[in-house]
Amino acid sequence: MSPLNRRHFLAATTATALAATAAPTGTAQAAPAVPANDAAAGTAEAEEYRDVLDLHGVPGAAYPGDANDDNPITVFADLGAWHAYALPTVEDATAHGGFTGPLYLAQEYPWWLSAGFSRIEVGEHGRPLDLCAGGPPELTALPGRLRQSYDLGAGLSLRLELCFAGNRSALVGARLANSGTAPRTLDVSWHGTLLRPEQQPQHAAPALGATGTGVRVDFARVRETWDFLTDGTERFETVHASQVRTTVDGDSYRSALGAPLTLAPGGARSLHWVESYTFTDAERTREAATVARALADPDAVRAAGAARWAGYLERATEGVPAERRRLAVKCVQTLVGNWRSPAGRIQHDAITPSLSNKWFNGVWAWDTWKQAVGTARFAPDLAAAQIRAMFDHQVRPDSPTRPQDAGMIPDCIFYNDPSTGGGNWNERNSKPPLAAWAVLEVFRQGGDTAFLRELYPKLTAYQDWWHRDRDHARDGLAEYGATVDPGNATPEDCRQAAAWESGMDDAPRFDAALGAAVVPNRAADGTLLGYSLTQHSVDLNAYLAADRRHLAAIAQTLGDHAAATRLRAAADQLDQAVRATMYDPATGWFHDTDLATGARLTARGRGIEGVVPLWSGTATPAQAGAVRARLLDPAEFGTRLPFPSVAKSSPYFDPEGYWRGLVWLDQAYFALEGLRRHGFAADARELTARLLAVAAGLTGSEPIHENYQPLTGAARNSPNFSWSAALLLPLLRG
Repeated sequence: MSPLNRRHFLAATTATALAATAAPTGTAQAAPAVPANDAAAGTAEAEEYRDVLDLHGVPGAAYPGDANDDNPITVFADLGAWHAYALPTVEDATAHGGFTGPLYLAQEYPWWLSAGFSRIEVGEHGRPLDLCAGGPPELTALPGRLRQSYDLGAGLSLRLELCFAGNRSALVGARLANSGTAPRTLDVSWHGTLLRPEQQPQHAAPALGATGTGVRVDFARVRETWDFLTDGTERFETVHASQVRTTVDGDSYRSALGAPLTLAPGGARSLHWVESYTFTDAERTREAATVARALADPDAVRAAGAARWAGYLERATEGVPAERRRLAVKCVQTLVGNWRSPAGRIQHDAITPSLSNKWFNGVWAWDTWKQAVGTARFAPDLAAAQIRAMFDHQVRPDSPTRPQDAGMIPDCIFYNDPSTGGGNWNERNSKPPLAAWAVLEVFRQGGDTAFLRELYPKLTAYQDWWHRDRDHARDGLAEYGATVDPGNATPEDCRQAAAWESGMDDAPRFDAALGAAVVPNRAADGTLLGYSLTQHSVDLNAYLAADRRHLAAIAQTLGDHAAATRLRAAADQLDQAVRATMYDPATGWFHDTDLATGARLTARGRGIEGVVPLWSGTATPAQAGAVRARLLDPAEFGTRLPFPSVAKSSPYFDPEGYWRGLVWLDQAYFALEGLRRHGFAADARELTARLLAVAAGLTGSEPIHENYQPLTGAARNSPNFSWSAALLLPLLRG
């Protein structure tokens, strides 16, 4: 049986017995602050970045995933909405006149509601007009909006535009214009058909119904833990500004304008509607104001969105060479598309790994730390919010179920926790300690001292947890491990959780067959605190040293000079231990070490984790020079696409293996920044250029992926992956 990785554990693990207190649902958050750019200027800049991502496609079934559970159609969402859209293709005339979708999240899982729920039809003299009579349409994705332009012939044109008015609502506008010499009297209607899930009970969940202002879809309660989750309160609803009459026939509907529309020569008419997806009655009550505002003044909504996006683009492309700016914008679009606003157990705006993957619509800890570093480049408020989303669930000392884990940050949180029937929530382990780095980077970009003050004690508690619960020998070096949790019932469960805690799920250094195992950790009074791997991990201890330095910088900024001094000394002490025990002169690399004997585990091969001491500032100049040689060597880490997760020379190297050879852009970031830190800037520039040129799709309109094949550069898992996009942003500036 192949090792489980974080993609597969979600469906394989059993839900834990933890019953967390229910959090308030979906408090609306303000859009992150951005410079107040002129809307016209923002529109002009957006035009420069047309179709940075290919958002064209039409689903044939309600389930969006392929064999890897990836949705092949990249979608557009904004402001943290839980539904998203795409564009039809030029070739598919049956899909013209509407936006693909929406794709909606059944709390945790993405599904297509329709191939195109609101397709506009324009008729004259009792028959529909061909939207493409005057030529093929222009179907364009722009930063912050989608646009379609149709030439109906004889001087009649139609433009459709979609943007988001709020975190639950999309604003859609249609503009009909008559440039001909004769008046035109037109009938306008909208139609759509549901795409139902194939299996019961989710097949019966959607129910289509007419309203006085359009149409709505209500959802029955379905609790299919690994597939479809609704509470029976969810609703998708279309509200028109104009009076319409709606009829429903099974899974199809038609809404028609109450009266024909007449366009004089040179005349035009705009029609607007809002499409909202909400989870609860309370959300709908709050959202009513957003809907009313959007329909009353759609131009103001569009202008605000254009100004916000202009701010994003200005900040994200600052200092980026011209030839890399489209990729920078693609990074922004990827991160914003994965932004989810508060709902269920997610209490702050957060960024998920990938809306395009079935299993990645929750919030992971170390994903969040890395995503925040990139997001802070263009939206510091959003970066801060996603950090808060994780710290909302930091274990408190008065926890009724796991007081021994006070200070711990869970691996991942979702809309549901086990108390509401969720299976994806995971507190079996934490994730690598990069939180102080993320908080400090957000502060450097946003300058919010109050944010530092808020997070400082929480970051301190997280550091304390690592050294209380993950230092088995009490020698100052930590180990990855597992919590006391119903999901960690056996030693193998604990070993697996410890591998997940590293984030490098199936890396060879965690193979049971190669000796990886766990031991219990106990407090002085015998209380079981958790479990540790029987090895000190080099990346973990380098991260902890860096985290202490970042926390020291925060303490210094806040005036806690004694703590800053103490933390810097502790970081230096940990650096010294890593340098002395984990660097192997014979292999020129940093390795994990055996917990009992201290022996370096060189037989497990060289992994990319050995580069982290360069990024953290732990390595000596001589050690950094030796690591550099391995990074440049084509037989080691200098493959065609550099920085495979396992060295090519390793007996365990697999160019298609998840953490056994594939290239991850976060690890590439640590390697490149580590080279720069130690004076190898020319190498970093050359390797960055190679990375950008070889990794498939980065320079085209394809999505940014989770990882890449090191020998070919081919894209592999999970398209539209957030941490890849986030850490590309600083790399693009060089």
